[in-house]
Amino acid sequence: MKNYLNFESEIKNLEVEIDKLKDPYNQEGLSEVDTQNISKLQNEIDSRLKDIYSNLDPWQTTLVARHEDRPKAKHFIDNLFEDFISLSGDRFYGEDQSVLCGFAKFESKSVLVIGQEKGDDLETRIERNFGMMRPEGYRKTIRLMKLANKFKIPVISFVDTPGAYPGVGAEERGQAEAIARSIECCMKLTVPTISIIIGEGGSGGAIALASSNKVLMLENAIYSVISPEGCATILWRDPKKTLEAAKAMKLSSKDLFDLKIIDEIISEPLGGAHRDKDLILDNVRNSIRKNLDFFSNMGKEEILLQRKNKFLSIGRNQGFVHSSKLSDNLMMKTNIIDKFVNKFYFLKKYLIYFLFLAILVTIFFASS
Repeated sequence: MKNYLNFESEIKNLEVEIDKLKDPYNQEGLSEVDTQNISKLQNEIDSRLKDIYSNLDPWQTTLVARHEDRPKAKHFIDNLFEDFISLSGDRFYGEDQSVLCGFAKFESKSVLVIGQEKGDDLETRIERNFGMMRPEGYRKTIRLMKLANKFKIPVISFVDTPGAYPGVGAEERGQAEAIARSIECCMKLTVPTISIIIGEGGSGGAIALASSNKVLMLENAIYSVISPEGCATILWRDPKKTLEAAKAMKLSSKDLFDLKIIDEIISEPLGGAHRDKDLILDNVRNSIRKNLDFFSNMGKEEILLQRKNKFLSIGRNQGFVHSSKLSDNLMMKTNIIDKFVNKFYFLKKYLIYFLFLAILVTIFFASS
């Protein structure tokens, strides 16, 4: 059974009509399939989908990103990689089912794959905690990212979470510290890292894995510091102002690409990724291949500096920095007064040591 969003009611009616035409024996008086009418309706559906999805507002994009039929991380891992070996546990507390981690082969190349998994039905969603990771999940990814770094294996992560789990137990076990450590680990890696936001990229729960050399984003995915509902509740004290909040936050792939927060938009099939899962797999595969090739001739210092410069450049007019050295405007400058003060402080420190030594010598000779 297909699931439709509230702005797809016309599409639903047309597809129901097509389904009836494809099964004529359920209708009285029909004995053959009306292919001409089916073709006409299919063209109309394609036209309506193009009109709707080319004019989505930010809140409608959010609904598409959360669509329950949208391909999840497990779907991409199962179909894009070979010989995936799942690894579990953070070696401190336990296993977090909301994140899949393991080594695999991508077109005969070894990679570490990390995927935030929401689940496909109610049972698996509860088991996966709706993709909301706990501290042990982040510590598991840190452990495996360090292992991948040791053996010079690239890291590919699929981001899809409404945010880190805010439960009491998670906070008691150091949720904020675990997220901070994960971001720190991502920034220190000397191997290529690629993050793909496939659905929701929510808050620090997403940034913990998306601090990468290349941040890619599916066309109808979202990436934001808070959910539109949460933003509307805080700013307007009205959770119904989700459209205003979504517009203000610039959470769509196009807005984020224009702001140079993400590096690439991966196009989706007409009507969203859930309508043609084979096509979206091909698009993601091509993008991963292209970005891994980009780093194939770079040394570890170049990879590290490329990532550092990428994040230092966000919000600046220059945008992405291609040079392997930090540009002058990213370096802290010291004026003449500051230099004098620093030198004076240096001399003052040694003067205190000298006076203290002189006092000790005086006391020693006086006592003898």
